[in-house]
Amino acid sequence: MTAKRKICVVITARPSYARIKSALAAIREHPALELQLVVAASALLDRYGNAVKVIEQEGFKVDRQAYLIIEGETLLTSAKSTGLGIIELASIFADLKPDMVVTIADRYETIATSIAAAYMNIALVHIQGGEVTGSIDEKTRHANTKFADFHLVSCQPAAERVRRMGEKPESVFVTGCPSIDLAREALAAEPRDMAALAAKYSGVGRSVDLSEPYLVVMQHPVTTQVDKARVQIEQTLKAVHESGHPALWFWPNVDAGSDATSKAIRTFREFNRDARIHFYKNMTPGDFLSVLINSRGIVGNSSVAIRECSWLGVPAINIGERQNRRDRGRNVVDVPHDAAAIAAAIADMWQRKERLRDEVYGDGHAGKRIAEVLASITPTIEKALTY
Repeated sequence: MTAKRKICVVITARPSYARIKSALAAIREHPALELQLVVAASALLDRYGNAVKVIEQEGFKVDRQAYLIIEGETLLTSAKSTGLGIIELASIFADLKPDMVVTIADRYETIATSIAAAYMNIALVHIQGGEVTGSIDEKTRHANTKFADFHLVSCQPAAERVRRMGEKPESVFVTGCPSIDLAREALAAEPRDMAALAAKYSGVGRSVDLSEPYLVVMQHPVTTQVDKARVQIEQTLKAVHESGHPALWFWPNVDAGSDATSKAIRTFREFNRDARIHFYKNMTPGDFLSVLINSRGIVGNSSVAIRECSWLGVPAINIGERQNRRDRGRNVVDVPHDAAAIAAAIADMWQRKERLRDEVYGDGHAGKRIAEVLASITPTIEKALTY
């Protein structure tokens, strides 16, 4: 009997789980593959939603956990956390002995995954390479591409960029983005009992009746503008509050600048207890997507507005430069970090009835494609730059 190929997937943050969940299920169910799941970094921390609890509640066995985050949420602690990640993940890979390691997207912790796997001669698979955004994420994403032996990308433009970076064409596979699989499933599950959904989560702030129109807000710091993180989030808080519309606000990622972002949100809460805003740390991916589907739209700079919301047709107001140049659909309106501009975009979105859907990042069947690719390719660590 042929031994199953061991596929080690490393999840380092709340959004990374949504980006890979359907592929995790497909790998686990594939007869030729064995899933090894490592959860690390902010995905283990309560103040960022404790994603590991959601992962386990949704039926996945976590093989190893790795605490990597040095507190402070600054450029310095991000760099140090990356170094700690290499140390911790190298020990885990030595223990699990995977045939292939999968790293996801562009967070700073993902480069630790890539370095540890590459220096241990383990074939590396990168999900969501070839996309463009700006900030440190761009450098990290493309560095992951150069470390990776195989590239499972979300769309044709991304595949072309990876090939133009000198990667072998036969190592690049257009699978679509697994997060679109979740969007398809969430849309198929509608209509949901939104009152029951809201009752599952506590959060902080005035309750929002999800049977009435509401906004969703998710804004992270821009890692190349950390000194402006507080004033940038204050502009969004001002615009959302003064709009008078109820909103569900989700906590930022553990990026450099998130401490200033979080402090601004807490200060706002203390001085504006009457604000029609309810703050959440986390939800399951399916529940969060249902919240998006039933909203008037999303405000902020999260990639969910660009990716899942483009497929769902949920209107999105993208603020600032965090998602600069990312491939996007017709659902997105771009505005600067300016309260007046954000407020005007909210007013326009509130009146918008039409939902414009685009399949920028796939058709909703990426997970099974990813599992099939992982089962069919021959692991290799031989690589050279080509031009």
